[in-house]
Amino acid sequence: MLRQQDVGHRIVVRRIVGIREGRPLFSDALGELVELSETHLTLATAQGRLRVPVAQVHRAKRVPPTRRPTAAAVVALERAADEAWPAPTRGRLGDWLLRAADGWTGRANSALPIGDPDRPLPAAVDAVERWYAEQGRPALINTPLPLAAPVGAELDSRGWGSRPPTLVQTAPLPLADSGAGRAAAGVGSAAAGAGTAAAEAVVELVAAPSAAWLAIAAGRKGGLPDAARHVLSAVDQVRFAHVYADGALVATGRGTVTGQGRWLGLSLIEVLPEARRQGLARAVIAALADWGVSAGATHAFLQVEQRNSAAVALYQRLGFTTHHTYLTRVAPH
Repeated sequence: MLRQQDVGHRIVVRRIVGIREGRPLFSDALGELVELSETHLTLATAQGRLRVPVAQVHRAKRVPPTRRPTAAAVVALERAADEAWPAPTRGRLGDWLLRAADGWTGRANSALPIGDPDRPLPAAVDAVERWYAEQGRPALINTPLPLAAPVGAELDSRGWGSRPPTLVQTAPLPLADSGAGRAAAGVGSAAAGAGTAAAEAVVELVAAPSAAWLAIAAGRKGGLPDAARHVLSAVDQVRFAHVYADGALVATGRGTVTGQGRWLGLSLIEVLPEARRQGLARAVIAALADWGVSAGATHAFLQVEQRNSAAVALYQRLGFTTHHTYLTRVAPH
């Protein structure tokens, strides 16, 4: 049977599609599992999205990816992602990273257990727990899978919980089917009125976020402490995307270039409810991708919860595939 850990991986599903002469008829589907619930599973196949009721599934299993990333590739991407989302309070445990940012986002407030912690695994987890206790924060550990599977097993034995799986997705630049977003040079703002197509949206890219941009981020993330401003801005190459309609900010995004200039990181892509379904998210991503290419980036990455099926579907259309997944593990109270 499939589990939540299989989301983001290639699977094959044999499903019952009918009955003939008292015998079931089967059809096989191969694709990336993008959603798994108690009642349905959803695959991204070469022919498009396929939603299959669990009751129709005869057999389903994970299959090897067409190209599995090496452990070194996972480590390099996780390092680039850390550079793109820098916690202001940091420590080290051998090669492991310890990060805190006043509780703002799991990514900036979790240990990253990649490499050698310079001590036995149980002692390393003990040290992580002590470090976060000293920070006055609950201990969190992000476990990239399958790289950090041994860490996950140790945490399982200690009764640690787990947040929903997150997909780390990548795509080569330039992106496919990103729509046309025109990036302004940081002067003025541009209107993108109701019903405006993505091709007509003007995306303003600036090196510092506006007050309105920060307000949208605060609403999405439940506040904006000083540590959050560090996370957002303490990157050498960073741009904040703004799209306006009738003078009001309606769409935002953030792009960074890290990992020795290779990786464009996309985060905080947001469109206000009244401006959705107009292609503005694609326009924001397209503008940030154009900027990333101009800065020398060759690939883009993003992190998205696997249960966010609408976002996963959008990113698939833009050419993103799952590089690896991670679980944010939570220490028991």
